[in-house]
Amino acid sequence: MTLSPMRYKGYTWPHNPRVYSIDYERKMAVNKTPFGLFHLQDLGRTNRIMEGEGEFVGPDAYAQFGKLANVFYEDGPGLLVHPLWQTANAYFVSLRLEQEPRPDYVRYSFAFWEDDSWYTGLAAQRAGNQSGESGAAAAGPVYHRVVKGESLWAIARKYDLALAKLIAMNPQIKNPNLIHVGDEVRVG
Repeated sequence: MTLSPMRYKGYTWPHNPRVYSIDYERKMAVNKTPFGLFHLQDLGRTNRIMEGEGEFVGPDAYAQFGKLANVFYEDGPGLLVHPLWQTANAYFVSLRLEQEPRPDYVRYSFAFWEDDSWYTGLAAQRAGNQSGESGAAAAGPVYHRVVKGESLWAIARKYDLALAKLIAMNPQIKNPNLIHVGDEVRVG
């Protein structure tokens, strides 16, 4: 099977990293119950951490590492596209050169941290399935994550929708006068 190359922002790996891992974590709290044992509280999942290791080989090995390092220096998150795993908006948080210098070989490791920008109030497109060829998500419905102070009327106005249409698109909302921060509202 031939895999498409991994990409981040404007950089495309000449060949995919040798190792790629994704860490998933859920934060939990343990609360002591008076005159009893304990109660576990689920605080929710945290960001995924994508780490990997790879090599650049050949006469342009150091040039490739330099290009990757320049992407590391760029501010802000970017789209990380892996040929098999899910695409993620992520920050490039570490890049490490891992070997004694050789003229045509560079071994490196990296880490990306998932960025969850739901709290900005911007619409996010979520797909029902993934495209194996490009690693990008197929077209799907568009959702808006509710932020503090928003109403359905304000969201409808923001996306130039009739309120009745917005309500019809969101049958999960039982009371249109009551939406909560973090709720997902379909807007497209």
